[in-house]
Amino acid sequence: MLERCLGTLRARQIQRAIRHGKITLLCLFMTVIVLRGTIGAGKFGTPEQDIDDIRQHFYAHRKRVEPHRVLEEVQTTDAAKTEDPNNYEKFDMNKLFVDEGEDEKRDPNKQYSLGPKISDWDEQRSEWLKRNPTLPNFLRPNKPRVLLVTGSSPKPCENPVGDHYLLKAIKNKIDYCRIHGIEIFYNMALLDAEMAGFWAKLPLIRKLLLSHPEVEFLWWMDSDAMFTDMAFEVPWERYKDHNLVMHGWKEMVYDEKNWIGLNTGSFLLRNCQWALDLLDVWAPMGPKGKIRDDAGKILTRELKGRPVFEADDQSAMVYLLITQRDKWGEKVYLESAYYLHGYWGILVDRYEEMIENYHPGLGDHRWPLVTHFVGCKPCGKFGDYPVERCLKQMDRAFNFGDNQVLNMYGFEHRTLASKKVKRIRNETSTPLEVKDELGIRHPAFKVVKVAASS
Repeated sequence: MLERCLGTLRARQIQRAIRHGKITLLCLFMTVIVLRGTIGAGKFGTPEQDIDDIRQHFYAHRKRVEPHRVLEEVQTTDAAKTEDPNNYEKFDMNKLFVDEGEDEKRDPNKQYSLGPKISDWDEQRSEWLKRNPTLPNFLRPNKPRVLLVTGSSPKPCENPVGDHYLLKAIKNKIDYCRIHGIEIFYNMALLDAEMAGFWAKLPLIRKLLLSHPEVEFLWWMDSDAMFTDMAFEVPWERYKDHNLVMHGWKEMVYDEKNWIGLNTGSFLLRNCQWALDLLDVWAPMGPKGKIRDDAGKILTRELKGRPVFEADDQSAMVYLLITQRDKWGEKVYLESAYYLHGYWGILVDRYEEMIENYHPGLGDHRWPLVTHFVGCKPCGKFGDYPVERCLKQMDRAFNFGDNQVLNMYGFEHRTLASKKVKRIRNETSTPLEVKDELGIRHPAFKVVKVAASS
């Protein structure tokens, strides 16, 4: 019938389409049956309900699955970072510092002592020097053998950048010591738990004096102090009759009794009996706890301008000098002609002015020997000044001193705030003819006299 009405070709096309349609409908029906059995869509309702329920089911399933997958991926990534034994960032540093038990407690009924009483150190040391002529206490006339001592806590700093600035500070000290023929000792051990904090230097200093009789002067320098005049040589001849040299002013110490009349962050101490005796009378205010707290109250009461806090080594030294001046004052030199200690707050912002108008080798306010970052506490959690200000100024101080070292090799920092360097002179085929402008590459005090051959 269709063939007569539409033609043979057209009829076959329609029949083929009908067969395909039947197959499509059959597939659709089977799909609905499968979905009913698998996800329970429609609850055997109408086709319209089936479609609507299927749509809602997939939407809800997608909402439920995708966050789970993302959360699972994040958790997997974090777990991989945490569990990766090669990941320093995620490593728990506390695993390295296990509890080693309590420190041995001192008998509170006994007066604190740095060690056995020694009364003949000058004789012992003199005899040792005679027996060891190859280790003289003077390298040449007016050039004593000096040991610079500094140090830091045995644990990492309490903030992420503190150790980096400790590294800068020790690099700075190594540079100065290399240029000036000074030996250096860096300590990271607390030799006496009773003398933690301000006082940790005293047991160390005594131990080093007794262990190195060849050393004439021990130079203590706090970890937060930097050399900023690499060319300045300490005028050792000036101190031939003195045993302790500190930055300070007689009027502020003896007349005003001011607790900041001197500074113990950088000082020179001669290796002699007098020094051991001084350490013995300086130390008793240091043991932590009630002794240090009670001593702090006395120091605050007796010294001008001192805040209320536990006893510190600097205040104790001022108190010792004003109460026992007759015994100690004659051998103490309070130096103010150059900056054995220079307060950073009045110096660092003037570096460009110094560069423009002055030159290294002066050591005083025109070009300070030492810039000391008192109160910044770069290794601690909190300081007395804004962190950003302290760290930026420490960078400037380091670069100010480092430029004098780099200058020997034809470089300097781009700016005092920059870690990058620039070339300041061209290379030459005759490098030994390059002038040492600061006189620190081969200073005169490093010259060794060679005995004439017979």
